[in-house]
Amino acid sequence: MNQPLVIGLDLSLTCTGVAGPGWSDIIRTKRRGDDRLNHLVSAIADFVKRANLVVMEGPSYGHANLAGHEDLAGLRVLVRQYCYRHRIPYGVVPPSSLKMYATGRGNATKGEVRSAVADRYGHHTEGVGRYDQADAYTAMAMGLHHLGHPLAEAPKRALSALAGCAWPETVAVAA
Repeated sequence: MNQPLVIGLDLSLTCTGVAGPGWSDIIRTKRRGDDRLNHLVSAIADFVKRANLVVMEGPSYGHANLAGHEDLAGLRVLVRQYCYRHRIPYGVVPPSSLKMYATGRGNATKGEVRSAVADRYGHHTEGVGRYDQADAYTAMAMGLHHLGHPLAEAPKRALSALAGCAWPETVAVAA
């Protein structure tokens, strides 16, 4: 069975992480308002348009810096709506589940997630956006694992993180 194309996203208004098996990238912009949202959704669409599953990190409700929270929530909705309109299933991974899957701890630091991605998958993220890329890579790996195509063996404790995610329902095709 062929491995499905899963794309991971760590959505941000200034530096969105994007990842697929063996690669990661960032989308950066200094645009503001609706122009920024339009630019980001268009750039994200270029990455996800052929995906079998998109997995995005969900909101961090405990994050103290609320600047731009409305636009960031809007970006999440716009990406979900793009996927919906193009019939691309998507999953949403809470930040604590992403950290748990990567490191075995739900309160891991960004650096620990980045190191875990390098150690487990041999994928090194560098420079600006390195943490965003590592989060996106972890989201993608979680999606592949959920679909039965793990990129690498995950510790048993990390597997519990998969249960805490909002995965799309499987639709049965009538014969």
